[in-house]
Amino acid sequence: MIRATVLALATAVGALTILPGCAVTRGQSSVGEYVDDASITTAVKAKFVEARTVDASSISVETLQGEVMLSGFAKNATEKTNAEAIARQVKGVKRVKNEIAIRN
Repeated sequence: MIRATVLALATAVGALTILPGCAVTRGQSSVGEYVDDASITTAVKAKFVEARTVDASSISVETLQGEVMLSGFAKNATEKTNAEAIARQVKGVKRVKNEIAIRN
């Protein structure tokens, strides 16, 4: 019983010290920040899918420290502008960098 408890404790301590370091990438300062960025990316993509004015499959979304970067292709300037406006409305977004190219 004691051996199993010690083993479980050692495993938990190991996981708590190793896993957070693995989860934080691309310059985030904490696991929480990484999770927040992933949530923002998911929310922006979901809003694109809901919107009929944006082709969600043609636009990529990346988030780093609350800054959203949009890339990909839009059919026209209106779609590019709509994508940026939608991204700005998502909770937690600090800035939007719009690198969407317009197809000719």
